[in-house]
Amino acid sequence: MFKTITQAAAATAVALALSLAPASAVDKLTVLLDWYVNPDHAPLIVAKEKGFFQAHDLDVELVPPADPSAPPRLVAAGQADIAVSYQPNIYLSVKEGLPLARFGTLVSTPLTALVVLKDGPIKSIADLMGKTVGYSVAGLEDALLGTMLASAGLKPTDVTMINVNFALSPALVAGKVDAVIGAYRNFELTQIRLEGKEGLAFFPEEHGVPVFDELIYVAHKDKLGDPRLKRFLAAVEDATIYVLNHPDEAWDVFVKANPKLDDELNRTAWTDTLRRFAHAPAALDSARYARFGEFMKSHGLIDKVEPVSTYAPALP
Repeated sequence: MFKTITQAAAATAVALALSLAPASAVDKLTVLLDWYVNPDHAPLIVAKEKGFFQAHDLDVELVPPADPSAPPRLVAAGQADIAVSYQPNIYLSVKEGLPLARFGTLVSTPLTALVVLKDGPIKSIADLMGKTVGYSVAGLEDALLGTMLASAGLKPTDVTMINVNFALSPALVAGKVDAVIGAYRNFELTQIRLEGKEGLAFFPEEHGVPVFDELIYVAHKDKLGDPRLKRFLAAVEDATIYVLNHPDEAWDVFVKANPKLDDELNRTAWTDTLRRFAHAPAALDSARYARFGEFMKSHGLIDKVEPVSTYAPALP
């Protein structure tokens, strides 16, 4: 009897001690998005709304940028912890001397594409001879288009480039250009259809361009030892698996947090983007990154190809 009472008292004391103990510390993280919230960010939104970040003792703030070019620079300046960026941009950041490094992947395939109207005269890349191509950002898009043209025996001088800013679909539908480079295959094709036309996409990775990750996570290279980063990736992986296993439920979570996105464009983009999320965000294919570095150098976008460990090291 004494032993039983003693055990019960001990158990009660332990329970009381646990109830009085402070909750485990939750670490804050600020993540700057690459653009306004959209289905490309599904794992991040779901990780926040479903408590995956919280389960890894993280309080994550997701911040859409006022200027899409600013997030990596703000992280380099220590004004945020993580930025969602683009694989091609990490090479440019290294060239500029920014102290940034890739430590994870969000979208593991290219999303950008060369798009024409399906009922138009262009049925192959070779048909672009003498035509006009709209673009938004010079540099990478020139390199992508130039390589795709070369795959069909054409040169950049065989087309006329027109800057349409970010109005790619409207310019194409209105007939201001014959094609657009830099259109997102998971958005613009649907946007064109909603405007009463059908688009036809040519994918860079099928026409000479090395495959690359569209969206990556970058952090300050001096802070890669921060244990929050590994926990962040673990939470994102948990959320990604949830999104893949329960796409409809995950969509409900997404639009509950962002009700203005509950429309046909974003519903279709959601479905078109699911298969492109990195299933293992922390995984890195070094050879793939090295190949794209060579591509960047061959087009004069960077001066030299740095070792992959310079801009995409493994987390310690």
